[in-house]
Amino acid sequence: MAQEPKIDPWPGLVTDIFHDRAITPHEGVVALDAPKRAEDAAIVPMTITLLAPGLRAATLVIDENPMPMAAAFSFGDGAGVQKIETRVRVNSYTNVHVVGRTADDALHSVVKFVKASGGCSAPAIKDQDEADANLGKMKYREFASETPALREAQIMIRHPNNSGMQMDPLTRAYLPAHYVDKVEVRQGDALIFSMEGGISLSEDPSFRFVYKPNGAKTIRVEAHDNQGGVFKGEWPIGSAS
Repeated sequence: MAQEPKIDPWPGLVTDIFHDRAITPHEGVVALDAPKRAEDAAIVPMTITLLAPGLRAATLVIDENPMPMAAAFSFGDGAGVQKIETRVRVNSYTNVHVVGRTADDALHSVVKFVKASGGCSAPAIKDQDEADANLGKMKYREFASETPALREAQIMIRHPNNSGMQMDPLTRAYLPAHYVDKVEVRQGDALIFSMEGGISLSEDPSFRFVYKPNGAKTIRVEAHDNQGGVFKGEWPIGSAS
């Protein structure tokens, strides 16, 4: 029997996520570093590099995932974000798009194909009781930046980020969806970036980013999840390690 041709979900996602706005494939605005074949479909590293100056936003879309919009990043004025890394679940072989919004409000995209499957239903890495006990705890790290005028840091949030597709091994019932849906990162009071996300983010969401310091003495983070949880952290900006 003839096999039905596979339907490309991207045009529909342009309608659903970007409201049918024109998106131009353009290599010089954003770049995406993603593995061709993932070692672990539940923890797939993605690195977005912002190439155009003054980029306002970048949206990471995993076309074939049940909730394709993995992370929508918005950048603060003057934050000078150059790069941002995170980890995602990939449910099946898929195109992954990054769409950047430039200062003139135009949309530009790049795409990579990633071979992975089962990431959204993969069992949790940690015991659920342990995950609940550590819910919302955060870690902050700094790194030596390759460019003296920039800083590099990482925020890690303890959270199961349950997709709603994972099964409890004892009860055989599906675990309710419980995921980080918003993160704001600030230096002092000034926004570095905000993120809106969903079930495609991996367990224990992590964001490593390169930004331009403004002289502030602290990094502040506030995260929310879809069940009403609010988590906060604040750290002094110190010497890179």
